[in-house]
Amino acid sequence: MKILLSPIWAIITTALLTWLTLANPTFLQNVELKLFDQMIVQEPVKNTDAVLVDISEKTLDKYGQFPFPRDTYADIITRLRESNAGVIVLNLSFPEEDRTGKDSKFIEVLPQGVVLAHFPSEKTEGRAAYTTGMVEVGPPASYFVPKYKGIAANLPQYEAAASGIGIANTLPEIDGVVRRLPMVSAVDDKLYPSIVLEVFKTYMATNTYQIKSSDFGVEAVRVKGFDAIKTDPLSRIWVNPNFTFQRYDAADNFPDLMGATVFIGVTAEGISNPVPTAAGAAYGHDVVAKAFASVTSGYNIVTPMESELYKLAAILGLGLMIVLSSYVRFGWALPIVLVVGAIAYPFYLFASSSVLINTAIPALMSILVFAHVYGVKYGQEYFAKMQIKKQFGTYLSPAMVEKLQKNPDLLKLGGETRELSIMFTDVRGFTTISEHYGENVQGLTQIMNRYMTAMTAKILENEGTLDKYIGDAQMAFWNAPLDDSQHAKNAVRTALAMLEDLEKFNEEIAKEGVPAFGMGLGINTANVVVGNMGSSQRFDYTCLGDGVNLASRLEGQSKPYGVKMILGPVTAQQVRDEFDVCELDRIAVKGKTVGVKIYTIHAQTEEHSAFLRSYYDGNWTTAIFHLEKARAVSPGLNGYYDAMYDRIKSGKAPSNWDGTYRSNSK
Repeated sequence: MKILLSPIWAIITTALLTWLTLANPTFLQNVELKLFDQMIVQEPVKNTDAVLVDISEKTLDKYGQFPFPRDTYADIITRLRESNAGVIVLNLSFPEEDRTGKDSKFIEVLPQGVVLAHFPSEKTEGRAAYTTGMVEVGPPASYFVPKYKGIAANLPQYEAAASGIGIANTLPEIDGVVRRLPMVSAVDDKLYPSIVLEVFKTYMATNTYQIKSSDFGVEAVRVKGFDAIKTDPLSRIWVNPNFTFQRYDAADNFPDLMGATVFIGVTAEGISNPVPTAAGAAYGHDVVAKAFASVTSGYNIVTPMESELYKLAAILGLGLMIVLSSYVRFGWALPIVLVVGAIAYPFYLFASSSVLINTAIPALMSILVFAHVYGVKYGQEYFAKMQIKKQFGTYLSPAMVEKLQKNPDLLKLGGETRELSIMFTDVRGFTTISEHYGENVQGLTQIMNRYMTAMTAKILENEGTLDKYIGDAQMAFWNAPLDDSQHAKNAVRTALAMLEDLEKFNEEIAKEGVPAFGMGLGINTANVVVGNMGSSQRFDYTCLGDGVNLASRLEGQSKPYGVKMILGPVTAQQVRDEFDVCELDRIAVKGKTVGVKIYTIHAQTEEHSAFLRSYYDGNWTTAIFHLEKARAVSPGLNGYYDAMYDRIKSGKAPSNWDGTYRSNSK
């Protein structure tokens, strides 16, 4: 599970997203195009380089049935020429002779700066069509540009007379929206210019184009006298959808057009349908006019050939950075900044340089990597918290467990040396209690559980760690796993609270006829090793060391010394500013040769101190004298004084007496 819940697995997510970016499926292309629309589509901009003339229902009312006789087109062109029009573009093709026999009238006006359209076809093959000279620099452009089976050409006599003929192709994107127009198309290896290029060629009265290509595709096309038009690898230019133009109906009387290029197209319902563009539906001559205006206005959007590499670099770089930085504290900060930057960068670059690249979508995709990494990390933290709850929930207070869950770093797994205050407790009078229940083992179990519950509650309330139950005994400690600068005092507070609660418990069970519980406690403060101890199959959070053993021995001595609680020397030293501490003896517990002083919680009188001085010096007769005086002023220590009296009642210390009592019992 630990291996599976590793952020490193997000590298696979990064690899899958990189592959998806490289494959560039339809839905990603659609999303990218919609992103570009958001950048490109802005407030409408009035353009005066071009004028639109619509063949609408109004025109049909004037001229009658469509298609019109060719002299009708000649009349429209003549009126536009009289109105000072520039190049006139007929976004129409004329592949058949006029049914009314008026072709000659139309042919007469075609040399007067008129550009005709012809359209690529997947059905027409081998049909002759006008083309023009192409000077190519680099690999053949026919490798890259859109290819068709044939061209639906105009009548040869029309093509011979017209000032220009260009492909009018509104080549839609994968989502059906027209955003770009190819400047060059091909039939087999033969290249055909777009109607936009033919307009510029007509203005310059030239007969050739230049096309620059590289191994990656077309880079630019150029008409003599104009700056190079940068294109994408398919020779397409982006059409500015924001341009609007002055529109007239073909039936209108035209004002002075001041040399504007005129684009004529059909808008009458049922004859022509608009095409979708980024800014809404538009007719074919609208789109061509906008493409023309995009070039003349210097609106030359560029999609670098290496734009696909930018996308791959964005998703791969961001994905790997998110994964690797997740191992650093606050490592999420830099990826977030870079993701936001990668999203904002295309908008900035387009606004400043009219360059279209797409690092925003890979950046958004990298959020999946981010979600994977930090979802896994959340899972790790969740399972770690659950492990902490499972491991500590039974012997730490809920508040302490919550602290550990919020900051697992406080928990150092394994063993570490630290100063703890260790407490052992044991039931006094357990034999009497057992005899009371006799063969009623369930009853004995229930009363012991009630006792343990009451005593354990005080340990947990005072931020202690319950280590274990040992039969009718308990072991607890303070200052681990959470730091507790008051660990010795908290241990003593707990002991006093347990003794107080034991009295209430005994009052309660006395009403049930159950013998009273007694309790002895031993508390020792020492440096020990604490941590997870055990085997790989099972371990417990516990502590080990000589200080633990001494705490257990001190609890065992509480009964022979006639007191309820015995403290080790360090514990007594750390609590004496808050509690009355009374010295009891210097003892070498079983298994030890060096003695330590032991204490209990009680006021120490002068008489008691005098007794101890005589006792340590071996003046036991004098010690008995002071003992009796101390007993009189400290009746709460009668059990202790009785025990010490029994030890020294002979009045004579042993010959080997060194002031340390050596115990033979645990």
